[in-house]
Amino acid sequence: MNEPKTVPISGLAKKLVQANLLDVNAASHALDNASKKKIPFVAYLVEKQIVDEQAIAYTASVEFGDPLFDLNAMDLEIIPKDMVSEKLIRKHHALPLYRRGNRLYVAVSDPTNLEALDEFKFHTAISTEAILVEEKKLIEAIEKVLTEKESSALSNLQDTDLDSLDISSIEEIEKTDDDSDSDVDDAPIVRFVNKVLLDAINRGASDIHFEPYEKIYRVRLRQDGILHEFASPPVNLAPRLAARLKVMSRLDISERRIPQDGRFKMKLSRNRAIDFRVSTCPTLFGEKVVMRILDPSSAKMGIDALGYEDFQRELFLNAIHRPQGMVIVTGPTGSGKTVSLYTALNILNVAEVNISTAEDPVEINLPGINQVNVNPKAGLTFSNALRSFLRQDPDIIMVGEIRDLETAEIAVKASQTGHMVLSTLHTNSAPETLTRLINMGIESFNLATSVTLVIAQRLARRLCSHCKKEVQLPVEAMHEAGFTEEEIKENLSFFEPQECEQCTKGYKGRVGLYEVMPVSEAIGKIIMAGGNAFDIAEQMKKEGCINLRRSGLNKVKLGLTSIEEIYRVTKD
Repeated sequence: MNEPKTVPISGLAKKLVQANLLDVNAASHALDNASKKKIPFVAYLVEKQIVDEQAIAYTASVEFGDPLFDLNAMDLEIIPKDMVSEKLIRKHHALPLYRRGNRLYVAVSDPTNLEALDEFKFHTAISTEAILVEEKKLIEAIEKVLTEKESSALSNLQDTDLDSLDISSIEEIEKTDDDSDSDVDDAPIVRFVNKVLLDAINRGASDIHFEPYEKIYRVRLRQDGILHEFASPPVNLAPRLAARLKVMSRLDISERRIPQDGRFKMKLSRNRAIDFRVSTCPTLFGEKVVMRILDPSSAKMGIDALGYEDFQRELFLNAIHRPQGMVIVTGPTGSGKTVSLYTALNILNVAEVNISTAEDPVEINLPGINQVNVNPKAGLTFSNALRSFLRQDPDIIMVGEIRDLETAEIAVKASQTGHMVLSTLHTNSAPETLTRLINMGIESFNLATSVTLVIAQRLARRLCSHCKKEVQLPVEAMHEAGFTEEEIKENLSFFEPQECEQCTKGYKGRVGLYEVMPVSEAIGKIIMAGGNAFDIAEQMKKEGCINLRRSGLNKVKLGLTSIEEIYRVTKD
């Protein structure tokens, strides 16, 4: 019988055994597995939660005499980012912290990592010294420094760099001879389009509008929900700009009379790629092209980043984890419905469940989820896709949008027969969603027993933390906004937008406003009794749920947004 393989124990592993943090067999096993996975020994111990990272760092500091440093106390902005390459930092899992004279101090989680110090010394031509830090903090610092370095390099790209961006069609269709012979690949047009795309990404824009008019050509970016003019190229470039965008999206450049839809992907770096959804529309003076920027990272924000109140988050999580029922997210275009649904799908996406989605179109690819692109021209409608899903043993179904009675009926029946259904609808509030479905033709008793939760949402611009200015509001204005007498007596702080280099007209980013309404027994009775949206809203208020205006006022109290912005995105 073969004896199990043992790995000689030395260095930090030996010290951890001597400190009774590991036994010999566990240390040998960890060294062997870390070597097989080609990851540092300390990283393996922390990842598998075998030894606490603080205990490792303290023991290593005592045994090897290296200073122990808290990376949270370090201003990562002053780190010498260009002294060694990203490849070296990742290879040796070590980060240069600062230079003092002719000595470079390097953060490591394993003081026996002498190879890192030697190679850093070779590449920088100065002496190196180890600074001991905790493993998780080192990982976070490395990622933050390298991400900022990448973003900085991206924002400083010159025209000569723009041609080399990796841009490919989502469908990977080969170019036709017509494409290769066209004049749309001339360098100035290519550089201008690439520059617009990069600037839009850097500014956090969600859409880009290329608009031809009789005497001008306008490029606008939608930032934080508001369109801003960005560039005005010569109007005679309109046909070539439209043709270039259509070639990138693998659309028919010879067809200018009908709308077309396409997609392409821009690879910014080894770890980051952005998808663009493209729509063309013939107008009086040429083709208008609108591009939706789809960043896959937005689907992985996590529920805590969306802006739910604590009780709203609990209602949301409880509803999506039920074995059956329907959760409907409602709001106008651009209110963040897709991000909310993708957040739910990411939470639910585990190997034990079968998830299928029907979308028009699929915006972000989610590994582990069966996503179907609805194609009405080919006969693949939402209702047909839903019927197909029900024959494929689903646990969770996501319908991009309920647009007609047939789709609504199938979704309701699916939620009543042991499936969790997620979908969206275009209404102004949560109570109106239920009455809208009844008006579409759904029987009230089916609605009352199938819908679990309705979420109405909006996105409000977030005040820039660098330049927002505190102001005093008159009591009358606070009453008019909807604050209670108790809140007015609290001496609340209010802020208004200014403007600085860090933001756009005083705002940077957005925050969600939510109206989360569980369909309780009482609300179900109102539905079956033929009650209207006002009756449902009254009951919702009695049950402690807040409406969109109240959600907005709570964000104002926290200093996240302004009263003016809440007026803009919520109705009275």
